[in-house]
Amino acid sequence: MFARHSASAFAPASVGNVGVGFDILGHALSGAGDRVSVRTIDQPEVRIDAVRGSDHALPLAAELNTAGAALIALRTRLGSSLGFAVEIDKGIPFGSGMGGSAASAVAAVVAANGLLDAPLDLSALYDCALSGEAVASGSRHGDNVAPMLLGGLTLATEAHPPVRIAVPTRLYCAHVHPHCVVETRAARAALAGSYALGEFVAQSGHLALLMHGLHAGDPEMIAAGLSDVLIEPRRAGLIPGFAAVKQAALAAGALGAAISGAGPSVFAWCWGDDIAQRAAQSMRAAFAAHGLDSDVLVGPVDAPGARLLDGSA
Repeated sequence: MFARHSASAFAPASVGNVGVGFDILGHALSGAGDRVSVRTIDQPEVRIDAVRGSDHALPLAAELNTAGAALIALRTRLGSSLGFAVEIDKGIPFGSGMGGSAASAVAAVVAANGLLDAPLDLSALYDCALSGEAVASGSRHGDNVAPMLLGGLTLATEAHPPVRIAVPTRLYCAHVHPHCVVETRAARAALAGSYALGEFVAQSGHLALLMHGLHAGDPEMIAAGLSDVLIEPRRAGLIPGFAAVKQAALAAGALGAAISGAGPSVFAWCWGDDIAQRAAQSMRAAFAAHGLDSDVLVGPVDAPGARLLDGSA
């Protein structure tokens, strides 16, 4: 069953929801991510040996750790008598809206899959990684897991395997992470309450415009679609200076801007790298005006997904 004893994998950060695609749309980010190393052990268990680089205490009990839970699901699927020992190197801050919980789960299953003499297909890895993501978020939503596995922009629904969506090569993301925390569960709690039917109609229309704009390569249609009227109004207050940061992105020429995942990070889609670079710096300055330092990532929306690292294949 196992062709190798150990392997390591990298999974990128991601933008969940992409504004109008709550829990179903996400895209990979360039420049940040988690690394997970997995090795086989004789004991029939999953063991977390180390977590490094985290700015927040993460559980070492495998069933409570996203990487550990994903590997427990993978062991069950394989029916293996062997277990896994895991080491996690975090490159995504806790509560940043960059998919940190999903990244550890995805990197873990990709690394473990690299040990197998007959690797599992994408759908199996996706299912196992969702079991890990659910430990942190409370649900099996794939808007972070899918783009981390496939790369680029993905559509993830319960009724269909995740799909990578073609995007224009000129479409870039400016992503700014302020140095504060919004926990996923708290951000979901902010969504409690009733919604008007008109809000759902408007959001559906924006999602349709966005998807057709991507297909047609039409930046004006993409801009018209990238407007979250359902989730953003309920979460914006959790992010200091959000309105000013969004306006800074638009003033710099961005097609649109919205909350990345559960926040507090904010992303902007831009038509070209030069506009994305300018928007990122304007967004960073807006956060600074509200007393927050921040980190910037700029790269194409069609960014690469998870991969085995050198020496693991």
